Amino acid sequence: MGRVLKELDKAAKDLAPDPVHDLRVALRRCRSVAEGFRSIDPDPSWKKMRKAGKELFSSLGDLRDAQVMMTWTTKIGGKEDSVTQALLDYFTQQESTLKQQVEDSLAEFDRKQWTRWASSLPRRAARVPLGSEAFQCIALERWTQARRLQPAALKSDNPAAWHRLRIALKKFRYVVENFLPDHHRDWVEALKRIQDLLGDLHDLDLLWDAAVRLRMLTDPDARRRWEERIQSEHRARIEEYKQAMCGQDSLWSQWRTGLPRGDEASNAVFRKFEVWASFLDPDSGHSRRIMRFALQLHDGLVRMSMLREDSARSRDVLRAAAILHDVGYADGNKNHHKATRRLVRKLDVPFAWRRLDLEVAAMVAGYHRGALPRPNGKGLAILPPDTRQTAKQLSGILRLANALDRDHNGTVSSIKIEKAGDHIVIYAAGLNPLSKLAENVAAARYLLEMSCRIPIMIKPMPRASRRRPTR
Repeated sequence: MGRVLKELDKAAKDLAPDPVHDLRVALRRCRSVAEGFRSIDPDPSWKKMRKAGKELFSSLGDLRDAQVMMTWTTKIGGKEDSVTQALLDYFTQQESTLKQQVEDSLAEFDRKQWTRWASSLPRRAARVPLGSEAFQCIALERWTQARRLQPAALKSDNPAAWHRLRIALKKFRYVVENFLPDHHRDWVEALKRIQDLLGDLHDLDLLWDAAVRLRMLTDPDARRRWEERIQSEHRARIEEYKQAMCGQDSLWSQWRTGLPRGDEASNAVFRKFEVWASFLDPDSGHSRRIMRFALQLHDGLVRMSMLREDSARSRDVLRAAAILHDVGYADGNKNHHKATRRLVRKLDVPFAWRRLDLEVAAMVAGYHRGALPRPNGKGLAILPPDTRQTAKQLSGILRLANALDRDHNGTVSSIKIEKAGDHIVIYAAGLNPLSKLAENVAAARYLLEMSCRIPIMIKPMPRASRRRPTR
């Protein structure tokens, strides 16, 4: 952010190509850092900082495009080519107009506010170490989004498809560049080369569109000559891209190998949840205890065939809901469960998750307290019918788990769940059956009883069953 302020002064002198490029790079890095941190830090300053640089960044981009087009025009066309001169005249005129727009944007740029952000945002950023699992999860999400766009680009050879791929790959590159220094050291050259290839394709498409739109290729010979030259440059870059990005040993595969897989990828998702929640949840210790109780209850119910385990997804959804259930406190104590539901719904869909999974997690987290879900209400009714029963059961588990630590001081240290005939018994170590906590726990069990259709008893854990502390 300090670099932006320095480059502002350099670029303002004459808006020459190199200073314009350097300022744009500095702004782009700040905006990409802000975009990455918005995924794990809900502070609105990240969005405001990114927005503050948007207008200047866009005007610099337009100017940069015009300057790059002049370079490409000279390269594609001959010195004596009338089309070359006509395009150069047009882009020179555009450059003059765009420079005035950049000067206006420079004058409107709020340096004082930028300086304040340059002081406050680094302190927030320091809470999340570079290379952490949360950043690896973001890289996985960006890798997946970019990789999915390649088949459409290769199949259609449509400029818009290649442009979407270029933008998505750029976002992946920025995450690696800003947050995964070890990976960036190994991948920087390949990432830059692929980005340059896609950037050249974009520039060539812009040049051709400009020449056609301005009716500078009305002469058939000139049109054929320019089309052949642009297509030749285009094909060369497509071929180089395919050699690097297609096949079993592609750069895609190399990059994916360097990122978490299997259980490590799943853990990275939950670490991202935890980091995001840590900026909002006033008592993360309570949330960790709730998660432990909730998962124990879940696993016990699965073992007793009271709950259907859907390829471990129900467990993952419950785990996420437990981690996130108190983030609504950031909006105040009143109805914080409703605020939690709203905040969780706004999250980006995590790696290997579906939007429905996140929606169920938001719903379950929102029902950890407050009114029960109603059959015809707005709550569970928005979910697909085959998901509602599981969501209700998970909500019942989380509500009971939350009640077991209602006092937030770890009075209940551990639990054990057993089936005894036609009912379930949950033993809670440290629970006083005559306490206010026991009263809250008794009330909280109702939703789980109703959704599982079996009575539940909560009892103090017998002394013989309590785990002895290790020395």
